[in-house]
Amino acid sequence: MGQRDLRNQPYNKAYQTAVDLVFLVMACAVGAFSTTAVMLPGGLTSGGLTGIVRIIQNYVSINFSALYYVLAILIWFVVIAILGWKEAKKVLLVTLLYPAVLVFFEYMDFRLLEENDMILAAVFCGIFGGICNGLVFWRGYSFCGTESVAKIIKKKLMPHVDISKILLLLDSSIIIISAFVFGRNIALYALITQFIASRVVDMVMYGFETKIVQLQIITSKNHEVANYIMKDIGRGVSSYDIVGEYTGQRRKQLIVLCSPRESMVIKKYLVDVDPEALVTIMQVNTVWGDGKGFTDIEEEK
Repeated sequence: MGQRDLRNQPYNKAYQTAVDLVFLVMACAVGAFSTTAVMLPGGLTSGGLTGIVRIIQNYVSINFSALYYVLAILIWFVVIAILGWKEAKKVLLVTLLYPAVLVFFEYMDFRLLEENDMILAAVFCGIFGGICNGLVFWRGYSFCGTESVAKIIKKKLMPHVDISKILLLLDSSIIIISAFVFGRNIALYALITQFIASRVVDMVMYGFETKIVQLQIITSKNHEVANYIMKDIGRGVSSYDIVGEYTGQRRKQLIVLCSPRESMVIKKYLVDVDPEALVTIMQVNTVWGDGKGFTDIEEEK
């Protein structure tokens, strides 16, 4: 039985990759449609790499998809140089796929809204953008954009600052700069888009559940998995000894509190290093403490 399972592993991995690719193509199509059929015709912008491209495009006569492709590839090479191939590999597929889909949709030159309604455009940009990001994160992948830049800044300049805070600072800076380039109203619409997108991402990944989940992981590679979570994800790990009553085997169970998105990244990692790992994910309503991303207990007095 063990040998048969071992022989099936290449097939299972190929199947998983094919499923990932289908969802990634869907996600990129939704994101590209949002940009080319709603954002650009509506004269809007957003945070992230899309916002950077919109700002640069205001001063150079290069189409959006080509400029996005160039910047994404440049950031990817910087990721290789600073963060290494392991990190670059995580964003390679989306880095190549999304701009290619973007080129196709830009060529189609379709416009969703019949009239120039910026409020509707901002709302639908947020919805479509959230669906795109949510599907990508759900499959354990990410874009090569401001998140990668945030990881670089954390490693080189701010090792003690949480990545989410650096990312918030980057996106906020992009939107503030957009206010000087496109006007304050456009920047305010971008804030609406960003807020809606963040909510839709959570809904796509975990429905209406909380932003914090608890993972209980039983794996034969507990040291390797724990190191990955602490060093790559940046979350703390607790463990305790457990005994399987049927087998009498002793194992360590890892306990992790993280965001839904981070849980998907951990899941993707476990599929590669230990497909037989047992993972339980539970909703957490509130976490008090001074850990990263949690509510300060002093604020709850």
